[in-house]
Amino acid sequence: VQLQAFGGGLVQAGGYLRLSCTASGNIFRINSMGWYRQAPGKQRELVAVIVSSGSTIYGDSVKGRSTISRDNAKNTVYLQMDRLKPEDTAVYYCNMDGGSYSQDYWGPGTQVTVSS
Repeated sequence: VQLQAFGGGLVQAGGYLRLSCTASGNIFRINSMGWYRQAPGKQRELVAVIVSSGSTIYGDSVKGRSTISRDNAKNTVYLQMDRLKPEDTAVYYCNMDGGSYSQDYWGPGTQVTVSS
């Protein structure tokens, strides 16, 4: 299973970003897909996850200004974050739980920098 992410880059505070992540390969089953992020010197934290039932889970720091959605036919998950803040600056990692053995898969990470 491979995860390929699109989006990210440099964004001004108050703006928005849209990330997408597509899973490919021997997927077999997707239990959940979502995004985590890691800022310098900090632990990786949950941004948002969408599970197979369609339920969504958001991290406290992005709740209310983020929306995660998916396209099952394309094995793709989308994340839109609004009202960006400098503290949203981090490397964003796509995650998928699934496959033949319900494993965790991680994308290579995409840098998001929010300028004040």
